[in-house]
Amino acid sequence: MRIATFNINGIRARLPRLLEWLAETQPDVACLQEIKTQDEGFPIADIEAAGYGAIWHGQKGFNGVAILARGATPTEVTRGLDGEPEDEHSRYIEADVDGVRIASIYLPNGNPVPGPKFDYKLRWMARLRQRAARILAEEVPAVLAGDYNVIPFDRDVWKPAAMAADALMQPESRAAYKALMFDGWTDALAARHPAGGVWTYWDYQAGAWQRDAGFRIDHLLLSPAAADRLVDAQVDKAYRGREKASDHAPVWVRLKDQG
Repeated sequence: MRIATFNINGIRARLPRLLEWLAETQPDVACLQEIKTQDEGFPIADIEAAGYGAIWHGQKGFNGVAILARGATPTEVTRGLDGEPEDEHSRYIEADVDGVRIASIYLPNGNPVPGPKFDYKLRWMARLRQRAARILAEEVPAVLAGDYNVIPFDRDVWKPAAMAADALMQPESRAAYKALMFDGWTDALAARHPAGGVWTYWDYQAGAWQRDAGFRIDHLLLSPAAADRLVDAQVDKAYRGREKASDHAPVWVRLKDQG
């Protein structure tokens, strides 16, 4: 079972690239972030024509998450996180697909630091941890996939000094991410590439892609039942270099079949 995450950076603008990637790699599940469209604007006809069912949680102009499943429609479990009823950002959706619980996550960026956006980021991470704990308590195979906007370690960025003041690398952001690991989640890409040096994002500015000046912020966290089935985890890096590409590359994990 191949489960992928892809911050598409505007599903309407990147639809040809998305459909291309789906056709060429055929993930069983694809979690999308930053679809940047209201619910009624989601291109479900194109997605279904590509052989996928989908659920999505949209928002006009920014944010937005979706889960696609090949040959099936994901069974929605919940959308949004408890804890702040006034939070209207579309950043979380959760579903069951073929016996695996899957969440698509678009965590707040948090810049500038300090400030209310960073405070919101940390509160959101605390709410995510609470939801993740409830999933762990169900003892189901689960994957929390998405753009976490956290660079976990210095080895996950081309030049630590260049990002030192950014919300993605603050000690509080890293501590909140590591708290999920301590709770029992496994970072699939880090497990396969413990030495680091694997990027998932390259900015559009300053020739970052051409210089390979990237960092790792797209993660797939596995529950113990899913981690036991881990076969591989990689980045589809080449897709970042295509015409009118997202600034993120797709990331995927492969799990052994149950039993």
